[in-house]
Amino acid sequence: MGIQGVGVVERLLRKLLAPLFVLSGAVVVLGFFFPDLVGETVSGRLWLAVSLVFFGSGLAYLAVLPAGDDEGGAFDPEYILEVRRLGLRETVKGFLSRQDPVTFGVPVVAFGLFFLGQLLVPSGTVTAVDAAQGLVTTYAGWLFAVVAAVSVLFCLALLVGPWGAVKLGGPDAEPAYTYPVYFTMFFTAGIAAGIVFWGPAEALFHYETPPPYFDAEPRSEAAIGAALTYALFHWGFSAWAAYIVVGVPIAYFVYQRGAPLRVSTILAPFLGVDGLGSRWCRLVDLLAVFATIGGIATSIALVGQQFLAGIDFQWAVTFGTVGSVLFVAGLTLVFVVSAQSGVHRGIRRLAGVNVVLFGLFAALFVVVAPRGVVAGSASNALGSYAVHAVPMSLYLGDGLLADPWVAGWTVWNWAWWLSWAPFAGLFLAALSRGRRIRTVVFTGFVATSLATMAWFLLLGSTSLHLQHAGIVDVLGAIDAAGGDEAVAGFPVFEALPIGRLLMFLFLALIVVFMATSADTSTLVVAVLSTRRELAPTTGAIVFWGILQGLVAVAVLVTGSAEILQAMAVLTGAPFAVVVLAALVGLAATLLREERDHPSIVEAARSRLVDRGEDADR
Repeated sequence: MGIQGVGVVERLLRKLLAPLFVLSGAVVVLGFFFPDLVGETVSGRLWLAVSLVFFGSGLAYLAVLPAGDDEGGAFDPEYILEVRRLGLRETVKGFLSRQDPVTFGVPVVAFGLFFLGQLLVPSGTVTAVDAAQGLVTTYAGWLFAVVAAVSVLFCLALLVGPWGAVKLGGPDAEPAYTYPVYFTMFFTAGIAAGIVFWGPAEALFHYETPPPYFDAEPRSEAAIGAALTYALFHWGFSAWAAYIVVGVPIAYFVYQRGAPLRVSTILAPFLGVDGLGSRWCRLVDLLAVFATIGGIATSIALVGQQFLAGIDFQWAVTFGTVGSVLFVAGLTLVFVVSAQSGVHRGIRRLAGVNVVLFGLFAALFVVVAPRGVVAGSASNALGSYAVHAVPMSLYLGDGLLADPWVAGWTVWNWAWWLSWAPFAGLFLAALSRGRRIRTVVFTGFVATSLATMAWFLLLGSTSLHLQHAGIVDVLGAIDAAGGDEAVAGFPVFEALPIGRLLMFLFLALIVVFMATSADTSTLVVAVLSTRRELAPTTGAIVFWGILQGLVAVAVLVTGSAEILQAMAVLTGAPFAVVVLAALVGLAATLLREERDHPSIVEAARSRLVDRGEDADR
């Protein structure tokens, strides 16, 4: 974790960022809410720059503020995600010697070769990656369906069974953060801007092309229910379970057996703690680095397009590659500053801002949305989800090969969540010392799923109602933008009261959600790429943050966002196999080592008996 921000660079940053935030904020407020006062004084491209300065300077300033002694609960400076701060000369001189040659060197070279191939033989690269993704999602669909179903069952077993009572770190361990901070950091790290990107859009796509499981007519009343049900399915319990089945095994062996904080620690039941330096473990950590950088960089590129779509929608200004690069550069600065400041400062604070904005936007949206329609659609969708969740989990089509719709949506989603699971699961494990396994599962499986599902019900049912009633042609706006789903939310906001305010908050959410995932992923990759006996340095964090930004820029310049995303998804297949092995190993270990814990039913019964005895006295 980072230490208090007393360095010369951070002091200079604070002096620079504060006035930038105030001045740019004044211009943004005037331009966004009172455009007639500003007129043509500020050009569209300058609006983009000013908006980025406003959002970026505010978030970066918050990240580099010194830490107070009472922030974040029982903060332990020796906690597991500590960042080592070195002088500039020492950082540069010893940088390579501190890195693991495999988990550091191979990804750097591989990403360079990928973009070289994309530039030299773009059609060949696209064809190869598309073919590989098609094979995996079609022929290995059953594997992802099994992993998703088993993960949910395992989470339920941990939630109500006796193993949930195991306290990570021993009976005397105390959590490093209060529960609200714990939930906030994991939720914002694990969901990224996907919740903003797909919230108003996914159900619309299912409404236009209904899932074959429900056999509904396109754009019909029945398609509305099917669309919302599948949106809940893709973003609810089955999705978040992927993080738990990676995070809990890591946390158990780190805190109960002294294993290193690595994704490969999930192999400890088979190799032993002393055998976690094997080539198999290096391969698992290497895949985790690939998946994390590919997933984050692609997400940065996609949300950059969404942010620019909002600017274009508001001011009718179209941006080319320069605007995209400018956005990525500004966002990269924010999450690099946040990541280097450590979990206790930047990562925690940005997560807090994220959740506040998330709650504020949702509350305002509820006020102006068609509440009766939303309530009716939400209750029907929840009922349908409860009835169909199990058969939907097992449904692939007519046989073992995945139906094209299922392969393109459901299987792809499970693979995408699994590709993010290594970094999100490791971060969850790092935060969970002093928590009972039941609390970890409740937080990362139940609470996060409910928050995500509420968002999709709110935005999805509203966009479906406006589309179906003919009030707004959101699908037409998407078609006009060349099929870019990034524009879906903005026509919806325009059709509602306080639409300008909603759009402003939505743009802020795009930036903050992405920053809160990217700063965490940067820290996690720095951990995985550093030699096991060493803590990551600020130099390593800055390196990986800049590299993720450069990969995102390269994605935008070469137009390879979907290709890199497909490559990240492909890492979900080996992780699906690793997850199944990890669950078998963890279950065997818990059966052998953790026999004397009460289930949630036994614990409740014991409390009732104790209260009865106290009442008799």
